[in-house]
Amino acid sequence: MIKKIERPYQRNEILSVLDPLVKEWFFSRFKDFSLPQLYGVLPIWQRKNILISAPTGGTKTLTAFLSIINYLVGLARKDELENKVYCVYVSPLKALNNDVFVNLQKPLNEIEKIAKARGVKLQKIKIAVRTGDTPTAERQKMLKQTPHILITTPETLGIVLSTKKFIEKFGAVEHVIVDEIHALANKRGVHLSLSLERLHDLSIIKPVRIGLSATIQPLEEIAKFLVGFQDGKPRGCLIADVQFSKQVEVKVISPNDFFEEHRDELYKLLDEIIQKHKTTLIFTNTRSATERVVHHLKEMFPEKYIENIGAHHSSISKALRFNIEQRLREGKLKVIVCSTSLELGIDIGYIDVVILLGSPKSVARCMQRIGRSGHKLHEKVKGFIVVLDRDDLVECSVMSRQIKLRKIDKVEIPTNCLDVLAQHVFGSAIQKIWNADDFFRLVKQSYCYNSLEYNDYLAILSYLAGDYALESKNVYAKIWYDEKTKQFGKRGKLARVLYMTNIGTIPEESFINVIIAFPKERKGLNIGVIDESFLDRLKQGDVFVLGGHKYKYLYGRGSNIYVNASVQQPPTIPSWFSEMLPLSFDLAMTIQHFRKLASEMFEKNKSKQEIIDFIQSYLNLNKKESKQVYDYFHEQHAFAKIPHETRLLIERYNDAKGKRYVIFHSLYGRRVNDALSRAVAFLLAKTGRRDVEIGINDNGFFVASYSKMQVDNVLKLLVKNPESLKEILDEAIEKTQSFKRHFRHCAARSLMILRNYKGKSKSVKKQQMKSDFLLYATRRISNEFPILKEARREILEDVMDISNAKLVLEWLKNKKISVEMINTDLPSPFSISLVTQGYADLLKIENKIEFLKRIHEEIIGRIEKK
Repeated sequence: MIKKIERPYQRNEILSVLDPLVKEWFFSRFKDFSLPQLYGVLPIWQRKNILISAPTGGTKTLTAFLSIINYLVGLARKDELENKVYCVYVSPLKALNNDVFVNLQKPLNEIEKIAKARGVKLQKIKIAVRTGDTPTAERQKMLKQTPHILITTPETLGIVLSTKKFIEKFGAVEHVIVDEIHALANKRGVHLSLSLERLHDLSIIKPVRIGLSATIQPLEEIAKFLVGFQDGKPRGCLIADVQFSKQVEVKVISPNDFFEEHRDELYKLLDEIIQKHKTTLIFTNTRSATERVVHHLKEMFPEKYIENIGAHHSSISKALRFNIEQRLREGKLKVIVCSTSLELGIDIGYIDVVILLGSPKSVARCMQRIGRSGHKLHEKVKGFIVVLDRDDLVECSVMSRQIKLRKIDKVEIPTNCLDVLAQHVFGSAIQKIWNADDFFRLVKQSYCYNSLEYNDYLAILSYLAGDYALESKNVYAKIWYDEKTKQFGKRGKLARVLYMTNIGTIPEESFINVIIAFPKERKGLNIGVIDESFLDRLKQGDVFVLGGHKYKYLYGRGSNIYVNASVQQPPTIPSWFSEMLPLSFDLAMTIQHFRKLASEMFEKNKSKQEIIDFIQSYLNLNKKESKQVYDYFHEQHAFAKIPHETRLLIERYNDAKGKRYVIFHSLYGRRVNDALSRAVAFLLAKTGRRDVEIGINDNGFFVASYSKMQVDNVLKLLVKNPESLKEILDEAIEKTQSFKRHFRHCAARSLMILRNYKGKSKSVKKQQMKSDFLLYATRRISNEFPILKEARREILEDVMDISNAKLVLEWLKNKKISVEMINTDLPSPFSISLVTQGYADLLKIENKIEFLKRIHEEIIGRIEKK
């Protein structure tokens, strides 16, 4: 039974179970128990599964460990600590693992000192970190001196569960902590859910599961994900939703005019905020923006930002990232700029303000990022969201309102991923010989596979057992499977090595190492990576920025490029190819609701001041920003109509060159619009026998062609039968580059493609070549081949959002949404950014501003004529 804890436990109830040594240590460090500790310490001591959700910096990790330390100290007192693992702590971040090791080792050392001073003999409580970076000697040491608390990652846990010698140490694991659970709503989380079930199966004492999460919804589903199922029903779990009232101050600010070039104004604004605070963390949404901000701050304020500023993102080498984190902890940095790499809870020291450049696209992510400020328990969380266009202004203002109301968007965890299942079947076969039905029952205990079809499971067994005859393509059987006895086990002497060197769910993308060739004293230093596709744009002599420093491209060798680090010329800021964050469906619908409220006021002819007052109070904005939102909505209302939650506006617009656009004002987020736009374009191409151009963003999509398009008929076809959407999209994506890429990812996860073999790594380029052959071969075998099936599911459910796209079509079918069409020879105000985004790469920023300004002036002129 999943049950919320209604009230915190009493202080005395916790004190009554604490060992005197632990009690003395705790109150030497802290004045009293925090609210998460009042909720969580006792249930963990009572061996109850629990999910603890609390804001960032809310003492969740110590809450999870306090009872466990208490239990181990009790055993250590009695000399009863055995050479085995008592607790497994799993975190998606390697850096967080090291943090926890430090933050755990210190309390244990201090408790040891107190014991010594009190004359208490205490066994040594051992902890160890095991990740992909752990040296072999350290791993071997763990077999002899087994850590009582093992700190690891989802991938390494999967490896350890297939390591015979270490499995013995897991025979009586009593606690499992899953940290940063909100960051596991992906295939890493799916992988972990199966590992937890395998660990549950191994252990005689079924381990207590403790989940730690920043603010997340829906908590009931996350709890089910944490604890899994038994006999078709979710296992029992308590939920501690500790939304203590940490003071949160979030302000949305914008430049004076969206149609002026505001680079200088933006950086003056950033500098002003930075100088008023001790340490500032700036989040951007892409790595290119991170580099751009560091570069411009250094360029505009050279006397202020020299050694006290740093860039942090995944393309910078591990050593440089660690150096930045260390300098931040030591208080040597005034400002750090990052993309997503500092979102999670690694200890980066004191930060008193966070700036978000542009929308983080979800309330949960916004809270997670802003929560990096005031990280200590009773400090104020303070953040600014700086918006640079009018859509962002509306989006972020609504988001800020949702934060104040504590309304969080829902996360979705992928289900029935056949590639991850293949990996675990192989890993389990290495562990021991299984009965296929017994293993199927174990798999079904995972939240992520509770609805798995037996036929899909059998298809994975058949593929791994070599039944699809792919040996000619160098895909060999990895297990044996006896249909009569229904048993399976590993095949081949290299099985364990293959598994250990190819496990994981994060897809490999192609990167190029950047190595210094000049000056001589730094020659050979690897300073980071760039995307392979970025290299295609670089020519000799080009200057680019990485890690906040300029480099000149000299030459390339294999997967390395060599650069001059002593450069005076102005740089070419890189256009990184990381995917933009998609707007969450829940937040999109909340924006649509605000649009409807505003639209009704315009349609009732309320005065300008009344509408501005409503905007200001509803969104809690300053006067300037309220007026900007009013102007935007007034222009759209006067030009056409305001689309909203019950009105889908479809706009037909022809540009000066005769290109016909049909624009859908479908504010449902990019993932839903990706699904809808592909279905519309595919059916148009099929009926009209010509390709159409597609453009999408979070606020809508367009289809465009120089010929007539029967969009009305296509829309009627989709609305008539929303269930046909999957079939249409399956066909639409089959021949795309996206399908090729995702098939490669799924083939690597399911070990059809081995990334590493006999100590040699296969480049992404070679993996893609192999993938192309396998794609052709598997299509010839069966269109329902499990890895083909998984590639389709991944695109439709994880990349796109087919379930909410179907929901929109259902709303249209049931007349919950009406469709209104307009014809125009100018794009309406709400569609400008969508129509012009295609020109963005062709225009310099100044030209783009001029371009938008000209269209805006034409629209204003048209409205005034009306």
